Amino acid sequence: MLSLNNLQAQGLTIDQFSAGGGELWCLLGGNDSGLAAFIDVLSGDLDYTGELILPASLGLLSFKQQQSIFEAELKKDDTDFLDRLDPGTPARDFLVDIERYAKQIELFGLEDKLDHGYRQLSSGQARKLCILQQITAGAEFLVLENPYEGLDTGSCRELDKVLSSLCSLGLGILILLNNSADIPAGTTHLGLLAQGSLVLQGREAQQGEAIRATFAKQPPLFQVQVEDLREAKKQEECATGSNLITLHHGFAHYDGREVFSGLDLEIHRFDHTLITGPNGCGKSTLLQMITGDHPLCYVNDLTLFGKKRGSGESIWELKRKMGIVSPDLHRNHRVAGSALAIVLSGLFDTIGLYDRPGESEKLRGQRWLQRLGLSEAAAQPFRHLSYGQQRLILLARALIKGPELLILDEPTQGLDESNRQALLDFLAKIAAEQLATIVYVSHRQDEFRPFFSQQLRFHKGEVDR
Repeated sequence: MLSLNNLQAQGLTIDQFSAGGGELWCLLGGNDSGLAAFIDVLSGDLDYTGELILPASLGLLSFKQQQSIFEAELKKDDTDFLDRLDPGTPARDFLVDIERYAKQIELFGLEDKLDHGYRQLSSGQARKLCILQQITAGAEFLVLENPYEGLDTGSCRELDKVLSSLCSLGLGILILLNNSADIPAGTTHLGLLAQGSLVLQGREAQQGEAIRATFAKQPPLFQVQVEDLREAKKQEECATGSNLITLHHGFAHYDGREVFSGLDLEIHRFDHTLITGPNGCGKSTLLQMITGDHPLCYVNDLTLFGKKRGSGESIWELKRKMGIVSPDLHRNHRVAGSALAIVLSGLFDTIGLYDRPGESEKLRGQRWLQRLGLSEAAAQPFRHLSYGQQRLILLARALIKGPELLILDEPTQGLDESNRQALLDFLAKIAAEQLATIVYVSHRQDEFRPFFSQQLRFHKGEVDR
């Protein structure tokens, strides 16, 4: 059993909570609700007073732990000493007793990925691997932070099946969620965290409707207005011509494995483009080629803002016209820096702030933080903020310079549903007023908005429109 009694920590107060074997609990909470503090207490990263009873074998997976795995893999990267990319630790090395858990591995669609290196996996595949790592280690109780983030629809269904089967075997499961749409069908109990307190809890059949209704009323932190982007755009020059991106017979491969091929793509100004498809099909790879963060951008027939890649153009000249948010960019923000510094770094297209901003630029950054309800976090270290708050900061970083091209790879990861809807409504206004061209990757069907004028559907190496 997992039990908390009269527990107090910074940003968290829990009078009583307990979850036992065979129960599937979901705790809902917004980005400022205390969910991050809750999981920090369970993982031992946050001091507390009161009583905390943990199961003898606790399996815990948080965004912070996934970041630690990513950074550990970077430290072991031997690409510079090899004549090829170092793929990273083989997936099978993360798992214990693979034969015993073959069914779960197959359900997650990773049976043919066991010999792939960690860095060869998509962000969704990496998350599934980390969940399996906890399961195969023999955990008797699982605590998972937003495990559905970044998973395609099929993978979400597979995870539901795995969690239900584990509960039927007597395991206890606690899922911390920012979105009520992610509550799995087999949920037995629900709770609601708000302003650091557990305000509602009980059996799903009895309390579920009240908890969902209360959660839906929470206001978003994201209060950005299109006027903020108009002001930023006054500082920027637009590219000549209407064709922003052209790719002829585009291809991508990794370690001899084809990811996609024969892709012809044209994105004209205000052709807002939605990109969909299962985990590992090449969506993020395509975006990395466009942003210049993948070496294949130089061998593909790719033209950006009227300039062919590999013709001597400056990557910084191109990135100055882009605002980027992605899981990869988020993972790579390992440098020290305050929330305000990260927002201001968007003016210089760097990971970290190395140029001294002027007073007017500082005021712009503070205004964006105010619009995000994060003014008090301006001086706090970026990495000390919750995952959702970090994602809001990165959104401000992408928007502060009024970019001509917004490249958003699953930008709502880590955002609660009120902030997610606020962001999507904001993007709809951007599209309506033609303030930027949007390229957007998503797995969530409730994010497919009418302003997208074209859609690319990736599937098994092929791309349909």
